[in-house]
Amino acid sequence: MGRVLFLLLWVLPQVWGSSEVLGRSFLFRCLQITSFANSSWWRTDGLAWLGELQTHRWSNASDKIDSVKPWAQGTFSSQLQSVFRGYRSSFTRDVQEFAKMLSLEYPIELQLSAGCEVHPGNISENFVYAAYEGKYILSFQGSAWEPAPHAPHLVESVVKVLNQDRGTSEILQGLLRDTCPQLVNGILEKGKSELEKQVKPEAWLSRGPSPGPGRLLLVCHVSGFYPQPVWVMWMRGEQEQQGTQRGDFLPNGDETWYLQATLDVAAGEAAGLACRVKHSSLGGQDLVLYWDGSHNSVGLTILLTCLALLFMLILGLTLWMRRHR
Repeated sequence: MGRVLFLLLWVLPQVWGSSEVLGRSFLFRCLQITSFANSSWWRTDGLAWLGELQTHRWSNASDKIDSVKPWAQGTFSSQLQSVFRGYRSSFTRDVQEFAKMLSLEYPIELQLSAGCEVHPGNISENFVYAAYEGKYILSFQGSAWEPAPHAPHLVESVVKVLNQDRGTSEILQGLLRDTCPQLVNGILEKGKSELEKQVKPEAWLSRGPSPGPGRLLLVCHVSGFYPQPVWVMWMRGEQEQQGTQRGDFLPNGDETWYLQATLDVAAGEAAGLACRVKHSSLGGQDLVLYWDGSHNSVGLTILLTCLALLFMLILGLTLWMRRHR
């Protein structure tokens, strides 16, 4: 079982570097998903990110790791690619052995998450987590594997087997503690221009669907910003409105981000409110948009647009039919 752990960590720690980039923390993480339909059919797919940027991927149809970013090319040597192929084969065999030992029923799906976070001053944290059918079951902590707090009792048998191989555990510990940060710092230099990229956000206001009689849903849209960390809040003067609800970060096609913040208020209390946006690209100058009550509902805007397009379509069709009579 130990060869799986050794090979796994060779696959994970590939990414980081210098100048302004070293002034902040970066997280490198890999996610692998392996599905076993039965004892003879399986597939494995994986992705790797440096911060918010996807850097590498590997698919079941390929026996190598592919670079997603141009500056990530060459970070995987031919030797490491060979190790990766061996890891995939070993991982599959070991899972099959565990399935037989524990009398697990197919299909089986496993998820692995591993990597390290590098902080300024050569300080780093590392992690390896494993999940079965989407439920966290075990992790590597310090120098040994540990079951998750609420993991099934069967996991204790797996942990016992894994921890019997002390040599592999020591290798794994060294890879997490030393190799991962070293590789990370080496690659940051190649990708620092993109990692230091700053794109200013654009913002606009709209009125969302009515939450109830006499109430308004104010929507602040913030889009096109990079990097991801952003602060968006509805304000009245300098007072933050605690009812502000922020949605999920959504990716744009150009690798920038979109976020919206909403506020449910009484119609008579909307005057004087403003949406404030803070982002590293703004150089300390906040973006502030004031609500003046003239913003249309998004739903109404879409409806009017659709009606206008329908009218133009009918008009064009009528003119075409008259010309061809």
